[in-house]
Amino acid sequence: MLRRKRSVSFGGFGWIDKSSIAALKARKQELLNISNVPLGECPPSPPRTAPPTMKSAEFFDMLERMQIPMAEETKPTQRHKDDYIPYPRIEDVLEKGGPYPQVILPQFGGYWIEDAEAPVGTPTSSDSSFCEEDDWEGMSPGGGFGYRLECNSMARAYRKHFLGREHMNYYCTGSSVGNLIMSLKHEEAEAQEFLRIILRSKTKTLHDRISLSGLTQLPSVPQIAKLFCEDATGLKFNPVLYPRGSQLIVSYDEHEVNNTFKFGVIYQKFGQTSEEELFGNNEETPAFAEFLSILGDTIELQDFKGFRGGLDVSHGQTGTQSVYTTFRQREIMFHVSTKLPFTEGDVQQLQRKRHIGNDIVAAVFQEEATPFVPDMIASNFLHAYVLVQADQPCTEHTTYKVSVTAREDVPAFGPPLPNPAVFKKGPEFRDFLLTKLINAENACYKSDKFAKLEGRTRAALLDNLHDELHRQTQATLGLGAAGDEDKLENGGHGGLLESFKEVWSCVVSIPLSSTGGAMLICAISTTVYYYCYSQAL
Repeated sequence: MLRRKRSVSFGGFGWIDKSSIAALKARKQELLNISNVPLGECPPSPPRTAPPTMKSAEFFDMLERMQIPMAEETKPTQRHKDDYIPYPRIEDVLEKGGPYPQVILPQFGGYWIEDAEAPVGTPTSSDSSFCEEDDWEGMSPGGGFGYRLECNSMARAYRKHFLGREHMNYYCTGSSVGNLIMSLKHEEAEAQEFLRIILRSKTKTLHDRISLSGLTQLPSVPQIAKLFCEDATGLKFNPVLYPRGSQLIVSYDEHEVNNTFKFGVIYQKFGQTSEEELFGNNEETPAFAEFLSILGDTIELQDFKGFRGGLDVSHGQTGTQSVYTTFRQREIMFHVSTKLPFTEGDVQQLQRKRHIGNDIVAAVFQEEATPFVPDMIASNFLHAYVLVQADQPCTEHTTYKVSVTAREDVPAFGPPLPNPAVFKKGPEFRDFLLTKLINAENACYKSDKFAKLEGRTRAALLDNLHDELHRQTQATLGLGAAGDEDKLENGGHGGLLESFKEVWSCVVSIPLSSTGGAMLICAISTTVYYYCYSQAL
């Protein structure tokens, strides 16, 4: 399983005794002397954080044990900077001289760095699985390198197992856990019967297949819901009788499926330590141009027809060129810092930061060994960085060293870095890099900020789906169709029931022995049965 180095902020956890401060300061000085360590023994991303095996809760408990009880009257009213033990500043690391780490942690933490020395496995971010389409689409066009995309496979379960096949959909109004949408399908495999179930709630979607062996009677819909939500009460389901209901359901399930991505690409020169310096770079060196060619194709933005990633394709306000590619049926637009407009006199280069600062993941290209700090760019959106450092660029022996860092609430994502994390220039490196970038963005959506936003969006969309299925079902039955309130009040019925009156008046004139009369009566009887059944649930 992928292991990552964690960091913690010391500032909010009180005071530490003097002996502990001395020990931690000695450790800090030891880290600052990294320049005396041979390159082969140098850790990939110093300074190191707490040991990977130590959980954050354990680390906080240790800090609490180190605290000295103090009387309220003796507690100072202001904390001093000397009482904190921050990580070394990037300026301090540069001052000590090389060899330099590729990425260092911010002074007060908040980020993790992927550990290439961790045992190699097939890590995925939490609540993720490999995309189901990988089973048939194969690997990248460059060859089968085994790098697999991670996504929420639950989002495609309805399309894969239900859509276009015989199944039933139900909606539940006002249960103790909110509105629910359920899909049921009977299956047979290896002489056994199964019931495949998808249950959607405001908080999550559950998908399972249960065996019917040993059951003399199928469980009811509320009983099935109880299997998934034991604490749920007030489970009263209605069948979805809207012919286009499946299309509404699959649209809801796939609302989080994303086949378009935009990533920032930042060029960092040696010794640059601020976002103003990063966004002020205008030169595209041959090494950087070579790296961009690995990412994708340079395209003209004017009248570009593919995914534009927020770039202007009509008036040239976001530059004239960009880098674009397609990868495993996904479109990717790169916001390249040196290709976005440069404004003379604007120290912040807001035209560039407006796009890259609103990306979620960015690749940072380093032509020389120089440290990068993930909080160097002030952004509420950027949550993960993939660092790429070139060695012997523009030659037959070009290699790229890769490091990965992300905010602390972003779960781990694959594919894991090899040890050493060095790739030869070629299709395998491209396949790894693009897969890593896509998986990074999908993992970032599970961070606290994006998860809360997704939770609110999901709840609102589920309520809208429930209301629409109910409204359309009622309209199909002629009960409460939009615009028919007056007609219903006068005793009339809209929708199908109103048409049935007209059809029935024709049926009475058709002999029952005729084929047409029998078919019409059968159709009407079936519809009335479903109507009565829905009223009884």
